[in-house]
Amino acid sequence: MAVYNFGSINIDHVYQVPHFVTPGETLSSSDYQSILGGKGANQSVASAKAGIDTFHIGAIHQSDLPMLSAMKDAGVDMSHVSAQTEVASGHAIIQVNPEAENAIFLFPGANHLFNETIIDKALSTATSQDWVLLQNETNAIDKIIEHAFAANVPVAFNPAPMTDSVRQLPLDKITLLIVNEVEAMQLTDCDNVKDAREALLVMSDNTQVLLTLGKKGVCYMHKGQQTQVDAFSVDAVDTTAAGDTFIGYFLANFAQGKPITDALRTACAASAISVTRAGAVPSIPSAMEVDAFLRKHA
Repeated sequence: MAVYNFGSINIDHVYQVPHFVTPGETLSSSDYQSILGGKGANQSVASAKAGIDTFHIGAIHQSDLPMLSAMKDAGVDMSHVSAQTEVASGHAIIQVNPEAENAIFLFPGANHLFNETIIDKALSTATSQDWVLLQNETNAIDKIIEHAFAANVPVAFNPAPMTDSVRQLPLDKITLLIVNEVEAMQLTDCDNVKDAREALLVMSDNTQVLLTLGKKGVCYMHKGQQTQVDAFSVDAVDTTAAGDTFIGYFLANFAQGKPITDALRTACAASAISVTRAGAVPSIPSAMEVDAFLRKHA
């Protein structure tokens, strides 16, 4: 079994700021880093570190190829990642404030080069025992869902960043939908989390749903049943890749048949460790670190 992640690869430009910049303001940052990121890259690293074969499908500008070493070192298969000469890599401008919150501006670049030839080639070796993983930072999401569905490969979709176009996707062909509270409200057209949660519970009759609740943990919904696991309390430094770390670890454990509560708790532990570290990919812990954390917090 394996994860086929049709995901973004970004170069993250991370600035430590006293507060998020406001219109017309010029703001000095106290620190700057250029590091590998992107929801796709983060989730691939997390799933690979969690111990499942992970194939990343994507593209990056040739000049940025050295940045992929972190993904390779984590064990991600990069044979489906192409090097571009005409299209810039996707990149993100990230502000991080003293409360470890972030504000992000994205440029898609090479993340929007998927076509049916690339999709078919990547899925040619996938089976019903594997998973396709998607985020909303690439193009052709509808085509990937349709191709995976036709091949009987389950799909996990994290519609972040949430846009109106998500509602036009064939969501009935999604096996697992993963959203946070804001995305849940946007997707269900609800103005509060309680109503959004009830709407997702109805949706779970046909689709498994993960609703991440920040410091309150996470809730798994399926066929009207709910399983909630609390988050771990830690001192946060940077929340940039927390959700992606959770998703990668959860899907890896879930795909390997771990009990749902164990998969959720392991993913919460991995996410908790990640927020105590700066950056995206560099913050994602190893499976050994997660196991040690769980033993400590047993």
